[in-house]
Amino acid sequence: MALPDDFLPDDDVPAPLRPALGKAWQRLSDSLAQADNVAEMTGQERPSESWEALDEQRRRQLARVLVISDFVLDTLVRHPDWLLHLDAGGELEAAPDEATLRDTLGERLEAAEDEDALHAAIRRFRRARMLGIVWRDLTRPAGVDMWHTSAAVSRLAEVCLDGALGWLEAHLEPRWGRPAPRDDGREQRLVVLGMGKLGAGELNLSSDIDLIFAYAETGETQGGRKALEHQEYFTKLGQRLITALDAVTADGFAFRVDMRLRPLGDGGPLVGNFASLASYYQDQGREWERYALLKARPVAGDLEAGGELLANLRPFVYRKYLDFGAIESLREMKGLINREVKRKGMQANIKLGPGGIREVEFVVQAFQLIRGGRDTELQVTSLKTALERLPDVGLLPQEVVDELLPDYVFLRDLEHALQALEDRQTQSLPGDDQDRERVALALDMEDWPGVIARLDEVRERVRQHFDAVIADPEGENGGENGESDEAEDGSAGSLEAWRSLWQGEFNQEESLELLTQTDFSAPDTALRRLVSLRESRQVQAMQRIGYQRLDALMPMLLNAVAESENPDTALERVLPLVESVLRRTAYLALLRENPEALSHLMHLCGASPWIAEQLARFPLLLDELLTPETLYTPADKARLADELRQALGRIPEDDEEAQLEALRVFKHAHVLRVAASDIAGTRHLMKVSDYLTYIAEVLLEAVLGMAWRHLVRKHGYPVRRDGSRAGADPEFLIIGYGKLGGIELGYGSDLDLVFVHDADANASTDGARPVDAPVFFTRLGQRIIHLLTAVTPAGTLYEVDMRLRPSGNSGLLVTSLTAFADYQRNQAWTWEHQALVRARVVAGNPQLAEGFHAVRQEILGRSRDVEALRQEVVAMRRKMRDHLGSKGESGAFDLKQDAGGMIDIEFICQFAVLSMGHDTPELLQWSDNMRILETLESSGRLPADDCRRLREAYLAYRSAVHRTSLTREASLGDGSDFQAHRQVVIDAWQRLLEPST
Repeated sequence: MALPDDFLPDDDVPAPLRPALGKAWQRLSDSLAQADNVAEMTGQERPSESWEALDEQRRRQLARVLVISDFVLDTLVRHPDWLLHLDAGGELEAAPDEATLRDTLGERLEAAEDEDALHAAIRRFRRARMLGIVWRDLTRPAGVDMWHTSAAVSRLAEVCLDGALGWLEAHLEPRWGRPAPRDDGREQRLVVLGMGKLGAGELNLSSDIDLIFAYAETGETQGGRKALEHQEYFTKLGQRLITALDAVTADGFAFRVDMRLRPLGDGGPLVGNFASLASYYQDQGREWERYALLKARPVAGDLEAGGELLANLRPFVYRKYLDFGAIESLREMKGLINREVKRKGMQANIKLGPGGIREVEFVVQAFQLIRGGRDTELQVTSLKTALERLPDVGLLPQEVVDELLPDYVFLRDLEHALQALEDRQTQSLPGDDQDRERVALALDMEDWPGVIARLDEVRERVRQHFDAVIADPEGENGGENGESDEAEDGSAGSLEAWRSLWQGEFNQEESLELLTQTDFSAPDTALRRLVSLRESRQVQAMQRIGYQRLDALMPMLLNAVAESENPDTALERVLPLVESVLRRTAYLALLRENPEALSHLMHLCGASPWIAEQLARFPLLLDELLTPETLYTPADKARLADELRQALGRIPEDDEEAQLEALRVFKHAHVLRVAASDIAGTRHLMKVSDYLTYIAEVLLEAVLGMAWRHLVRKHGYPVRRDGSRAGADPEFLIIGYGKLGGIELGYGSDLDLVFVHDADANASTDGARPVDAPVFFTRLGQRIIHLLTAVTPAGTLYEVDMRLRPSGNSGLLVTSLTAFADYQRNQAWTWEHQALVRARVVAGNPQLAEGFHAVRQEILGRSRDVEALRQEVVAMRRKMRDHLGSKGESGAFDLKQDAGGMIDIEFICQFAVLSMGHDTPELLQWSDNMRILETLESSGRLPADDCRRLREAYLAYRSAVHRTSLTREASLGDGSDFQAHRQVVIDAWQRLLEPST
């Protein structure tokens, strides 16, 4: 029985498309009539009867899908019963899960007796599933969007690949057997890596699938009639797998397969073993191959081995340093694409044209290549996931992502609409009016002009964001990709002049004239330095790409030097940095790609040789110049702890080398931020010391945790005094003395530390290799010192001084709290009690810290013979002056050691605490001199005016010492500059400590 002409409601279909719908319905009706005839002859139910049962909503959807997609129409004409099967199975509303897909395909493949049957089964399976995918994409039931469609196509491709591979392995086993097991006994199978959008899980409706084939180890197959070398076996297997999906048969094809991303492309072997692939990428891998491997993911065969292979290749893809050289490669790739687009007249191509899909992908992948080695959150194959994570790691503003994501979705939706028309891989806009109407309908837009208007807006935004990331810094105002004519303004002109000077095109007179005009006070010296660098063996031995990067950077660097406050000093300090990165030319690319970073570099190096030295020793710190909002704003302690936790969380717990490096990089980066804010004057002196102290405390807490976990893994947990087992958190104290304890750390300060525990000294740990508690805690202390002082490529964390522990160098490295208290009560010298004034817990167990605090309060709060105390303190101070003071040479004033200097103020505070603490316990609360002086004032123990002046003097001295650290000068001042402060301190010393002299 024929279905009525009005079976399909057409009131939702635009008038220009209704004739096309009528023709489509006629074709489908004819096919249904034939199917009814066959059903009647075989005694089966007529398909048209089931079609009649379709409800109103499904008929409206059918009308919409038929008028848009010739693929759906052709499929239903050939298989009118498929619509009913998909409807009954819920596949028109939701995608089947992977297990269902595998089971369904598996049932069909079980019945396949030869490869022709395999091909037919896969193609019919793929076409049926694509019918559901296209239907859902065009009707958009709840929960279905572009990402859902892309994931569904990707899942379908993976299931087809794995199903075909499994069938082929079993089919070929009697003939050639199976590959020999790996050396460790594991089964060996073909590894199929999905690249591109398949690897990302974001295939479009008619994508090719880009694949790379690999296998783990060489050997021969076993158990078949004929043994084959693994290379030959996997090559033959790979060829048959390609044919299973790619060959065009009476049923069409399943997926077009592209193998050109493998090493050496079409000219290379179809499949490679892990060792050969690792060797290739290490020795010959090109930048575009790094870009390709960003998306690599095991999709069929031995998934575990595929993950192992990609883990081995990860250092090739993601560099430990910031790799701004990747932008050059992406810029070159985009330039090639642009020229091809222009040559073929493909400007309207929504993938390759300006503001198209590829430009969004380049933006995201640029950040992945540049920062993925450091920000491991970006080591993901999905563009959507990577793009959403960029704001969290501070690489793109959230508002940019909020524009790029929906714009990318629109472009991909448009791409799907174009491909849904005929199941054909295309990204070109249609020229036919009817096809344009169909695309507008697919996008739920009123008409084609509306589509074009929206597309123009999207492409303009995408192009702007692309240019902001990828554009050439020297050609941002020029033509596409920075390939602009030389600008005539002064900036471009000066860059051209600097380029000529650097490349030796100017004679000496012209070079000196340029240097003189740009305010170099010693142009001869500057020119000599530049020529020496250019002609150095290091530069002459550089590889081509490195030399090109240096040539591209130097004009910009010289221009930035010339614009700095003191060009001679800036050049002298920045050239060692350039020399230090000649073999790591990605840093040259970093500076070239970020002109603003060059400006910060000149400012900081001009102000501080210490910063210049740090950057030359640890070029990875150049990363900090990219984010001025953090460069000049040091983090507070909570944020420091969170940043360090995240940095260490990205590293496997058993990778100690990487952990040590991460700790050092963290320290150097944050100390640089403090120094930058110090130079910029955005932080008060007290805050500078606070921040430097916070950095040390956070690192010490992390190091203690690492050392504790290491020891308990080896030996188990120690036992507390009450017999209970210690917990996962370290039951240990790190006590800071000196500048660390006094919250007065400087840029180069070492750490004065004492270690304390409170476990049962007679008990052993409870692990497989138990040790006595004293041995456990001694090894814990040694481990902490090792983690702090071990030398890595990023240097050490801190130098450590343990001489202030009980009995000094002759004493135990780690002391129990009881033994510490006994020593302080009965054996400690007065100078050790003075040192205890500056002691505080900087890391460790809070309950144990309370015990230490009580001991400290008790010892410092003792009633003392004030006169005897005064004599001992004065004697110690005189001995220090004799050995360390400047002895009044040439009017210089040693800010620390001379009379009236910093140490005098410290001794005044220590004497005050030890002599007055018994009667004024609030003095015992603090370990830093500023708050001790404030308490002496508030308690009335010293005149308010004296305390205020002492604080002013102490701040002035510390500020000067900080400056000398940054300028690499001795901590000496001109005596006349500090005379007033010095007299205040000397007067206070006389009144308090030497009243009779």
